[in-house]
Amino acid sequence: MSHLPTLISDLAIILASAGVVTLIFKRLKQPLVLGYIVAGILAGPHITLTPTVIDNGNIQTWADIGVVFLLFALGLEFSFKKLMKVGGPAIIAALTIIVGMVVLGMIVGVSMGWKRMDCIFLGGMLAMSSTSIIYKAFDDLGLRTQRFTGLVFGILVIEDLVAIVLMVMLSTMAVSQNFEGAEMVYSITKLAFFLLLWFLIGIYIIPTFFRRTRLLMGDETMLIVSLGLCLLMVVFATYVGFSSALGAFVMGSILAETIEAEKIERLIKPVKDLFAAIFFVSVGMMVDPAMIVEYIWPIVIITLTVIIGQATFGTLGVILAGQPLKTALQSGFCLTQIGEFAFIIASLGTTMQVTSHFLYPIVIAVSVITTFLTPYMIRLAEPAYPYVEKHLPRKWKHFIDHYTSGTRVVNHESNWKKLLTSLIRIMVIYSVIIIAILILSFQFLVPLIRMHLPGFWGSLLCGGIILLLISPFLRALVAKKNHSVEFQTLWADGYFSRAYLVSLVVFRFVMAIVYVMIVISSLFKASTALLLGIACVLVAGMFYSRYLKKQSIQIERHFLRNFRVREIYARHAGNKIPPKFAGHLLSRDLHMADFTIPAESLWAGYTLAELALGSRFGVMVVAIFRGQSCINIPGGKERLFPQDRVQVIGSDKQLERFAVKLQAMTMPSTDSDLTQSEVCLKQFVITEDSPFNGKSIRESQIRDKYRCVVVGVERGNASLRNPDADTVFEAGDLVWVVGEEEHVYELIH
Repeated sequence: MSHLPTLISDLAIILASAGVVTLIFKRLKQPLVLGYIVAGILAGPHITLTPTVIDNGNIQTWADIGVVFLLFALGLEFSFKKLMKVGGPAIIAALTIIVGMVVLGMIVGVSMGWKRMDCIFLGGMLAMSSTSIIYKAFDDLGLRTQRFTGLVFGILVIEDLVAIVLMVMLSTMAVSQNFEGAEMVYSITKLAFFLLLWFLIGIYIIPTFFRRTRLLMGDETMLIVSLGLCLLMVVFATYVGFSSALGAFVMGSILAETIEAEKIERLIKPVKDLFAAIFFVSVGMMVDPAMIVEYIWPIVIITLTVIIGQATFGTLGVILAGQPLKTALQSGFCLTQIGEFAFIIASLGTTMQVTSHFLYPIVIAVSVITTFLTPYMIRLAEPAYPYVEKHLPRKWKHFIDHYTSGTRVVNHESNWKKLLTSLIRIMVIYSVIIIAILILSFQFLVPLIRMHLPGFWGSLLCGGIILLLISPFLRALVAKKNHSVEFQTLWADGYFSRAYLVSLVVFRFVMAIVYVMIVISSLFKASTALLLGIACVLVAGMFYSRYLKKQSIQIERHFLRNFRVREIYARHAGNKIPPKFAGHLLSRDLHMADFTIPAESLWAGYTLAELALGSRFGVMVVAIFRGQSCINIPGGKERLFPQDRVQVIGSDKQLERFAVKLQAMTMPSTDSDLTQSEVCLKQFVITEDSPFNGKSIRESQIRDKYRCVVVGVERGNASLRNPDADTVFEAGDLVWVVGEEEHVYELIH
């Protein structure tokens, strides 16, 4: 008998238990994540009544892979453009929630007498709401069209990004056991440096790579290449001291800027689902039911902390962002759960052995309870609003109404603000690129050249190559924005502004000179005055070089083209709403929502004029997406077809009525068994006593009575295909009919 590796038998137990339990949870309309956790508890070592996994080490490896693919898929949905578009309200609200919940979680941990590391990790776990659970709850409750849901999704985007940063900070704390400010500032600076560097290099290279290999990229190749890029970034991130999850998230966010993002997301979904299931099952395997009973009161306390804290800080954050009280309550009540990132942070603490053994099962139990309560908390926001408004102190209510009334529209932005913002962005981006080139050069290039060419000439060759590599970026660092509209406008204001403008130019020159001096002083021994003179001459030469100007412009254009390629492609394909129309809504209560016309919709085939959606529901269809094309601002003669995605403008109530009617206007489903409705081809012979003998096909009523179609008649050596309805049957004819098996059987017998 052949030996079966334990990995295969363990996977069989995990996937079989996960499949059975998730079917039950699907039937109960509960999140699948909870089903995976319950399956893990059943397959874990603490339950002896069911088959148990043998080697937990192998499963932990698969779970680590699951985290990688989970974060990779999250990065594909993230997109840096999406981060820039979420706006100030989402950022303000998210930061308020995160800071408040981290502090509150630490206070709760300290009050229960836990050690410092447990308190810090607990605060991090409680700060992040679950994107997948909220997304599913909105779908189940039919709230995706509500205006506040867009703000909630924006908050979740910010929370996902902060969670990545938080994981890096917690890893640093766990490794160094150091809580000094200098160490934390260094870790955050290092993280920001590498994030920006990876993003710049990735956007510059990867979209170009996909564009030039598009004809070679089938689904299989695209999947392999995408996973390869993901794992390469995971290896590199681990090599420079970050977590594998960070590398996966970064590569996903880079690929999200390519035109292949949707295709990659579709291809990666089965892989992500498989490994994510293994990860969540492994989470459940670490839960000891007896420990949950033992720590029932901490579970209750932390559950109440999550529900009350998230609702309070969520509402407060949205109010601080300038949104009305009702929107704030709706948003705050949606965020009252913890999910995926809590599991990942808990796994991080357990793996690095810096948290107590009881923290993991407590967090899992809290997550399960808050997930079950999420739909009820979302529904509770509606009746809670009039109660809160009624009992709110008059001064507070007046302040909130005054603070959140209207929207501030900024029609003019100061030239100084525009110029300084641009210059800071330029200095940061080009400094990161230059520093990265210097690090790589002195780490690999210089030792290699000096090995083969030692002495002065080797150093001269190294210096020449390094300066040649950084020269386009040094030139851009010094020269960009010196002829911009803002610069010229401020220059024309007078001598006061000119002094500051000259100072900015000189400051950038000094930065470039410092970078050049770092290169020269690292390779040659000379006086500071000589090095300074050489550096000034080199920077001046770079500044006046037309060739370097052309090179820097080409590099920047290539990057911007890759960064905008998805947006440009969408615009040319017609998949983008005109930005002016999207931005000019008549009321703050109006917003846009997407709907898909069901395949069985009774509205399919009708024109917009015939449907009269405006007069019936008060909504307006502003775009129809069909395949790779888009019809912006469609006319009344435009027809709707199955699977069209329509973008509609209206208020919350109008869009809700429209959504309910859209789903109701579908063909009624039947309970017919598809196996019994299969169409088959049969034959029978017309006998002398047959009821069809001497009758035409029309008179026999084979189509009307038996729901079958005569497709052929054989008479002697002759055959007649698709016979006419007036064809008369004769004795001895061989008749071919097509129909459902049940009806054909009735006809023949």
